[in-house]
Amino acid sequence: MFDWDDLKPLLAVARHGSTTAAARALGVDQSTVQRRLVELERRIGQPLVQRSPSGYRLTAYGAELLPLAEAVEQQVARLEDKIRRSAREVNGLLRLTCPEPLVPRITRSPLLDHLHARHPGLRLEFITTDHYVDLTRGEADVALRSGDTVDNQLVGRKVGQSLWAVYAGRGYLGPRAAPASLAAAAGLDWVALDATMPKHRSTQWMRQAAPDARIAATSGSVLGLVHAAKAGVGLAALPTALGDAEPDLVRLFGPVPELTRIWRLLTTRALRRTPRVASFFDFMVQETATLRPILTG
Repeated sequence: MFDWDDLKPLLAVARHGSTTAAARALGVDQSTVQRRLVELERRIGQPLVQRSPSGYRLTAYGAELLPLAEAVEQQVARLEDKIRRSAREVNGLLRLTCPEPLVPRITRSPLLDHLHARHPGLRLEFITTDHYVDLTRGEADVALRSGDTVDNQLVGRKVGQSLWAVYAGRGYLGPRAAPASLAAAAGLDWVALDATMPKHRSTQWMRQAAPDARIAATSGSVLGLVHAAKAGVGLAALPTALGDAEPDLVRLFGPVPELTRIWRLLTTRALRRTPRVASFFDFMVQETATLRPILTG
């Protein structure tokens, strides 16, 4: 029959006693107030205000409707305030997907303490995998991902560099001199990612740079490569953040330029505008000093 805007002229005239003062309060001209009052009375079918020598006053029916209109005004104000506060609040669950090796590095750093101090209502859930999950299908909200991104449905921010080098277990080489290049490593055993990860940068680099390398073991995860290299199975290309942190590993050479990539925060265009994701992006960009050792060692 009518909406909230239809009641505003009635409330303004009741409070200010004239259409001129009501117009000033509403930020419109006097004729607009008069026209909207006439239209409201036409829809209701009864007069709501009448002119008197001292200005406008409510009819008996208008006075009967006034407290109900005021109640509507109060409820609308509460609704608007709730919406405004919700837009400023950052609450709820945010699902972050990242490679499994990053999780202990993140949880042992001050990063989560800083996040909870800034956004106590935000809860972070890790989805760990060395494979890319599909953000557009809702498998996660945000990805912390290194490598080339060709999906034009995603938007992101650069947060660091992903550096890789070649490592071996301390006991693997024995009396042999440590190779300082890929060519010098010819004839040595390697551990590599298995056939489930054909597009991974490490797989592609091995295929192109060392197609005849002797593969002693394969794994479906980067952590598996770390464990195999520590066990002395063979050489492994690893993120410097992981390899340099392992006392049982020795960096032989690198970082390898062909393996260097950019770390990015990624999400969908729709989620990027939500308060929790927008705030998380801003937080992570502001925490680059804390992120750097997590990502690159």
